[in-house]
Amino acid sequence: MSDVLTPTTQPPVVTGEVVLPLATASDRLAALTDTWLRVRRSERTRIAYRRDLKAWLGHCAQAGVDPLNSRAADVDGWIVAQRTHGAREGATARPAAESTIARRVSAVSSWYDYLIAGTADDPRPLISRNPASRASRPRLDPDYSPTVGLTDAEMDRLLAAADADSATSCALIRLEFTVGLRVGSTLTAHVDDLGWDQGHRVLDVAVKGGATKRVPLPPVVADAIAEMLAERGDPARGPLFVTPSGTPIYHMYVYRLVRRLARQAALPAADRITPHSLRHAAITLYLQQTNGNVRGAQVFAGHARPETTMRYDRARRGLSEHGAYTLASRFGTRSDRQRVPAPPRPVRQA
Repeated sequence: MSDVLTPTTQPPVVTGEVVLPLATASDRLAALTDTWLRVRRSERTRIAYRRDLKAWLGHCAQAGVDPLNSRAADVDGWIVAQRTHGAREGATARPAAESTIARRVSAVSSWYDYLIAGTADDPRPLISRNPASRASRPRLDPDYSPTVGLTDAEMDRLLAAADADSATSCALIRLEFTVGLRVGSTLTAHVDDLGWDQGHRVLDVAVKGGATKRVPLPPVVADAIAEMLAERGDPARGPLFVTPSGTPIYHMYVYRLVRRLARQAALPAADRITPHSLRHAAITLYLQQTNGNVRGAQVFAGHARPETTMRYDRARRGLSEHGAYTLASRFGTRSDRQRVPAPPRPVRQA
């Protein structure tokens, strides 16, 4: 069960109705799991679902639990384990974020639902109930995000560091800040995805859900990309962004690049900035410059639901308009407090 995509062949057994190979159930499970993954249009989603399912099956193997006979309490035990060491053991183990746990349980719940629906009409269904549906999933604050935001000045400093670093860094960071792409869309972009439409320089990118979206490239971004490609001899095809060695960029490469540039720019939260911080900053800046145009920001960001975009707007105002600043004005600065004479101490009676 640790790898549901690897069918096994065993001697036949009597099921009570017909004689079937014992491998039939395993093969059926493998086939359904494979279809469950393949039906996802996005490759990144398929990779994430496979990883989350393997984490659950690995926990079941370690705990001696049969996934097809597991209960909600078993899933709850997995949740508790993740809060201790994530999905790893040993020196690299660390607690998983609540959002990560919620995503993993959601993926596993989707797998169980698919198995239930896919075998409901079989003489002997693989499973009849979803143990993950009743598990104690983490409740997430819809307004909280661990992503670190950037001020306008910090964005300028990060751009300056990227410009000084390389043509690739310049094009990559400007693309993220200006177009607000998810890093996954940037990773999969190719040179032949560039084009023209109604006089606009455009780039066709794969977006969340496996769809394709056409985004305009303002001159400042288009010129940076053209300069980057010119350094590489103006290739007609291949990955749009490559590493110095010529291989396609990958997520960890962008992650390390952003962190390095943030440190070079001396940003206060340099060690917490991630590639998503750039997209977060772009959406927030759009909201600032359009006086909170949530509908426009939703289209810009490619959010399916306006509630997602509204989180960025609330986060934008949540810190700068926090009541703590209103109350702080009542108490003044430290130097102000030092100038206030201390009240006289009460005199003790003999």
